[in-house]
Amino acid sequence: MTGAARSPAHGIEVQQTGFRVDLRLIADMIAPGARVLDVGCGDGQLLQHLTRNRDVTGRGIELSQAGVNACVGRGLSVVQGDADTDLRDYPTQAFDYVVLSQTLQATRRPRQVITELVRIGRHAIISFPNFGYWRVRMSLLTQGRMPRTPSLTHKWHDTPNIHLCTILDFTELCRDLGVRIDRHVPINSRGRVAPLLASNRLANLFGEQAVFQLSRRTDS
Repeated sequence: MTGAARSPAHGIEVQQTGFRVDLRLIADMIAPGARVLDVGCGDGQLLQHLTRNRDVTGRGIELSQAGVNACVGRGLSVVQGDADTDLRDYPTQAFDYVVLSQTLQATRRPRQVITELVRIGRHAIISFPNFGYWRVRMSLLTQGRMPRTPSLTHKWHDTPNIHLCTILDFTELCRDLGVRIDRHVPINSRGRVAPLLASNRLANLFGEQAVFQLSRRTDS
C-alpha cells in the first residue's frame, strides 16, 4: 500500500497514489472481517484492497463485461449485473456493508437502489459527485454550459450520469425514505476533509463530492 492515509477527522489528505479518495474513505469505514458487497465495483480496486487489508469476505456486481473481466483477473468474486434490476435478488441483511461508489448518479431509479442497499446490508456506503459544488454553480452561471470538474469529467452528450444531485437533495431523499444517515464525509477539491464542512449547507457549497454511511431505521 502506497501513499499517506491518515484520519479524515483532522482535515488532512486522504488521497493515495492510484487510489481514489472516496474509496480510501469507504475502506476506512468498513470493519475488518466484514461481509461486503460492492455494487458497480468497476475493475475491483476497492474489493482487492479490502480483501488484502481488511480481511473481508468480498463480493461484487458490475455492469460492464470489461470490469467483470478485470475483477476476475484480480481473483475476485464478481458477477455481471445491473444495480437497477438485480439487487432485488439478494437476501435481506446478507451483508454487513453494501458499497455504491460514484454510481448512484448513473442509475435509472436511485430511490429504489438506495432502498435495496439498506435492505441488503446492515450498512450502506454511498459516494457521489455533488452538483451543488460552488465551481459547478459558477460554471453554469458564467458560461451557461454543463460544467466539468474532476468529479464530473464527461461532456454532456457522452456522460453516464442521468440523475445528478446535490448533498442537500441526497439528505432529503434519505429523510423521505426513512433511511438513517449514520455518517457523512464531504470532500473538497483538493481531496481533503475539513471540519468546517460539517454543516450540510457548507458541505453542499464547498464539497466537490461526498461519502455517506446509511442504515435502515429500526424505530419506524
